[in-house]
Amino acid sequence: MRVFVGLDVSLAKTAICMVSEHGKIVKEAQVASEPEALASWIGEQNGSIAAIGLEAGPLSQWLHSGLSEAGLDVVLMEIDRSRAP
Repeated sequence: MRVFVGLDVSLAKTAICMVSEHGKIVKEAQVASEPEALASWIGEQNGSIAAIGLEAGPLSQWLHSGLSEAGLDVVLMEIDRSRAP
């Protein structure tokens, strides 16, 4: 099963949500906001990861770099708040 992983980053912990290709939430967790901890947790999951989305913010470059160095394909995402209702 292909899954999509979303990372909602805060200073101490990152909320993780895994969603199936059919839009069903497969798993949710919180992990320390450290590249090694995130890469380890993601690596332990079942399924084929189609994409990992990382929220843009103060820790983004550091986490993106660390996850990329761990061999994960990570996409940095930013919300265009000017289009939000």
